[in-house]
Amino acid sequence: MLALNYLYGEPTQQARLKAEFSDFIVQEELGYEISGDGEFVALKVRKTDCNTLFVGEKLAAFAGISAKNMSYAGLKDRHAVTEQWFCLHLPGKATPDFSQFQLDGVEILEVTRHNRKIRIGSLQGNHFTVLLRDVVQSEDLLARLQKLNTIGFPNYFTEQRFGRDGHNLTQAVRWAKGEIQVKDRKKRSFYLSAARSELFNLVVSERINDQLSQTVLSGDVLQLQGSHSWFVAQEHDLPALQQRLQQHDIGLTAPLAGDKPLDSRENAAQREQAVLDQHSELMALFHKERLQNARRLLLVQPQDLTWQFENDGLRLHFYLDSGSYATALVRELVLL
Repeated sequence: MLALNYLYGEPTQQARLKAEFSDFIVQEELGYEISGDGEFVALKVRKTDCNTLFVGEKLAAFAGISAKNMSYAGLKDRHAVTEQWFCLHLPGKATPDFSQFQLDGVEILEVTRHNRKIRIGSLQGNHFTVLLRDVVQSEDLLARLQKLNTIGFPNYFTEQRFGRDGHNLTQAVRWAKGEIQVKDRKKRSFYLSAARSELFNLVVSERINDQLSQTVLSGDVLQLQGSHSWFVAQEHDLPALQQRLQQHDIGLTAPLAGDKPLDSRENAAQREQAVLDQHSELMALFHKERLQNARRLLLVQPQDLTWQFENDGLRLHFYLDSGSYATALVRELVLL
């Protein structure tokens, strides 16, 4: 993983993150109601220092079903306290007595039924409570917090996306160079996701470097606020679009590259393509694997951001839409 530019310059304070599990609390927000009936059992679980997949497999085993019939909306940090929903497919079967389920670090908060499978990605977002230890109040840090509220932060993919020590990205590069063959379907998915996440980060970083992260260019792909709908900026509309960007009615996007030409055009496309062309082997892999193009917001704003300076450091509360990383926000505040 290459070094990425900061939106507000490199932070001046060092902090400790996740010194204790309770320093990083995540509460999942599905964005829809659990139906209360149906052929699926839905379990809301609080877990501490537990891997999502491991817990799901244990729940499935307790219910007497294959792990293939277990699902969840999103992977959560292991070294944290997290609340999330699991889903078990139990058609025509009674709901097991989960009061008898025991697993260190796991507490079952709610058991109910649901009428459809909870799938990966089927969540609205996450609420975070984060303690940054050894931080003291300063003018620089207060200014950064205010900017996060009004402008946002780079929507970078962070370490979780790339595997331990960047392993998934390293393997993707080796795969692209023909050094290894990857037959396992899950590994292929992880490696491809890591590779195009890295290219997305590099496009965003370059735009920040050029001081264009808050400027609409001709050919930019713009996403409507609160929607996945997008359109391409036309030269004659730039003044009006710039005003809409400043009002947060629209947002700039960067590419999640695939096997098709970029959706951006003109000036924006030239800039994006210049970065992607530096990684032709990965782009060739995307083409070979027929990876579908997508777009992702370049900057994101945390919702309901509040903060308190305490004896132990700085405590943050905020909400992020699904797919954005709390550690990307923290990165603009402190060095870890």
